[in-house]
Amino acid sequence: MIAPTKPLPMIELLRLMRPRQWIKNTFVLAPLVFARVFTNPGLVADAFIAFGLFCIASSATYILNDINDVERDQTHPTKRYSRPLAAGTVSIPTAVALLAGCYVVLVAGWFWSADTMMAIFAYLALNVAYTYWLKHQPVLDLFSIAVGFVLRVYAGSLALGVPLSSWMAITTLCLALYLASIKRRQELGTHGADAREVLGMYSKRLIDRYAEMSATGALIFYSLFVISSNPKLVATIPLVIFGFYRYWYVVEHQEGGESPTDAVLSDRPLALAIIIWIGICVVALLPS
Repeated sequence: MIAPTKPLPMIELLRLMRPRQWIKNTFVLAPLVFARVFTNPGLVADAFIAFGLFCIASSATYILNDINDVERDQTHPTKRYSRPLAAGTVSIPTAVALLAGCYVVLVAGWFWSADTMMAIFAYLALNVAYTYWLKHQPVLDLFSIAVGFVLRVYAGSLALGVPLSSWMAITTLCLALYLASIKRRQELGTHGADAREVLGMYSKRLIDRYAEMSATGALIFYSLFVISSNPKLVATIPLVIFGFYRYWYVVEHQEGGESPTDAVLSDRPLALAIIIWIGICVVALLPS
């Protein structure tokens, strides 16, 4: 009988950093498109540096959260296998060392752009508070997640030196609240109230109301944003509506939604709609 091979340490370290979740950090690049500066090579480079630094920051928050939750994750039906610390494939001292390395990179980023790093450090502070307190507080946990997405967009605008549109900020907040609500709904339905302390303070009916309100707000604010900024973007509104419909279908019938990243990457119609939306935005916003 051939003994199973052990996972490569580097692969396990990457799993600890959760690179699949970095897709969330593409929100950093939104100002690059909507400020119509994506044809400027220098600003494109700045935007992607900010994106890279936010990926390091988000990985740092995941590592800190996993260190804090290792005992709870070891009793979770899925996290005890998917999280390296809970599964025992990465030791806590190794995780602490990796976390320290992430912080060193982020401190070095201060010398590149202090303004951008202020937004990233605010994100880190928010997530420290989330790890130790906010994630246990109903409603505050949802808004903590959503504000993290707004800080992504804000960091992108600071990296480019362009003002953050109020419409973009409120649209991002509503969209993130929608995704966070759906995540909690799926966690509650799949794993029950014992999987996360705050879940016992929610009901599916209440979370559905939160999700519906947030989705409606995101659609209204996005529509007002594109109509006021560039009428050519009105063509993207049907795609946004389709995206909401399709995502809710994935949640209801394919048991997705607990991980928005997995839902987007695994559902081809949803992924295609997002790609088409990006393409239309780029074409419509090309500098004349």
